[in-house]
Amino acid sequence: MIRFLLTFLILISLPLDAQELIIYSGRSKSLVEPLIEQFEKESGIRVRVRYGDTSQLAVALLEEGRRSPADVFWAQDGGALGVLSNRNMFTQLPAELIEKTPELFHSSDRTWVATSGRARVLAYAPARVAPEDLPESIYDLADPKWSNRIGWAPQNASFQTFVSAMIEMDGREKVKEWLTAIRTNGAKSYRSNVPIIQALAAGEIDVGITNHYYLIRFKQADENFSVEQMFLKAGDPANFVNVAGAGILTTSHNKNKAEKFIGFLLSTRGQEFFANEVYEYPVIDPVSPNPALLPLPELLEIMPQVNIDQLDTLDETLRLLRKVGLL
Repeated sequence: MIRFLLTFLILISLPLDAQELIIYSGRSKSLVEPLIEQFEKESGIRVRVRYGDTSQLAVALLEEGRRSPADVFWAQDGGALGVLSNRNMFTQLPAELIEKTPELFHSSDRTWVATSGRARVLAYAPARVAPEDLPESIYDLADPKWSNRIGWAPQNASFQTFVSAMIEMDGREKVKEWLTAIRTNGAKSYRSNVPIIQALAAGEIDVGITNHYYLIRFKQADENFSVEQMFLKAGDPANFVNVAGAGILTTSHNKNKAEKFIGFLLSTRGQEFFANEVYEYPVIDPVSPNPALLPLPELLEIMPQVNIDQLDTLDETLRLLRKVGLL
């Protein structure tokens, strides 16, 4: 009895995060909860998740500092991970985790790693636009012939990260000129990506800048859905691949458990979940291919070379979008 009481007192005196793995997840509960439950079942590790908006969780971690109970930050995009990495809030990941992914899919200081990818594409209405008439580059949409035919979502986080990538590639002034030209062309703004796809089908617009998986989901529900999508020329900013990714907090009391969790996300099982359940791109090769997605080697050939360490410039991007009247 005395031994039991001593053990109980020791357990309850431990910080809660020493007893279970705590994840701050910018990935939505409906999306990733089945994968987390599978990890718990296979590993025997208890997990507690705080779900929320990626940016809000990043701010919370900055405010909590060394008091944070979080072990892992699983973010929706690379920009938020870059912010925390630059504040030295992540511990360096083991080589065996980092080396699973191509160089483009982990930070140069090895403090965080991508867990899946979301490619930007140009969606279009084939009834009104022939493939041969589509632009070769995202910058071609500045041509007046696209007046009142373009849909985009300047208030959406994925669009804002895309603009950050364009700034990293081509500089602020060129991107400012492009944003201004598209706005002058009468581009229609939508709150997010789904309404862009719906507007294409409804005949409101002819082309839309969006993420790749939204149309795939519409096609799964209706194979005759009247919208198509494409990548532009290899290396064009239009083909930017944003990443969800994870890092382990330096204040974590559960680094071994956290490493096991990230390892699970990068396992064949975890990567096939992203590819086949939510239609995101895997970041390791080979993974059983989803026929709706390009194989990873082909994706790497056409995506632009963007330094993901430099995507922590959201404030600069927001200032630019405000300056040209998009926010």
